[in-house]
Amino acid sequence: MKKLLIMCGTGIATSTIVTEKVKAWLKDMNLNHNVILYQSKISDELGRLNEYDIIVSTTMVPKSMKENVIDGVPLLTGIGIDAMYDEILEKMNG
Repeated sequence: MKKLLIMCGTGIATSTIVTEKVKAWLKDMNLNHNVILYQSKISDELGRLNEYDIIVSTTMVPKSMKENVIDGVPLLTGIGIDAMYDEILEKMNG
């Protein structure tokens, strides 16, 4: 079971939108039983990011963490969604 964190600046607005889209995608891909979804704000998670297998963020993260975080903005803009989902799949299978 993979732990997937979706975070934004406040843990309310954009992370909710992204969480709902990721939930729907996981269900469509029949992967929803393989993932536990968490939603939060970045300030609450900075010291705990290593507790998650996959992190999707719609806000800026420190440079030292960028390689471990998937950019969730494509789910807000509609540009680059497939590539973003491919990154999630890669981390799920890794």
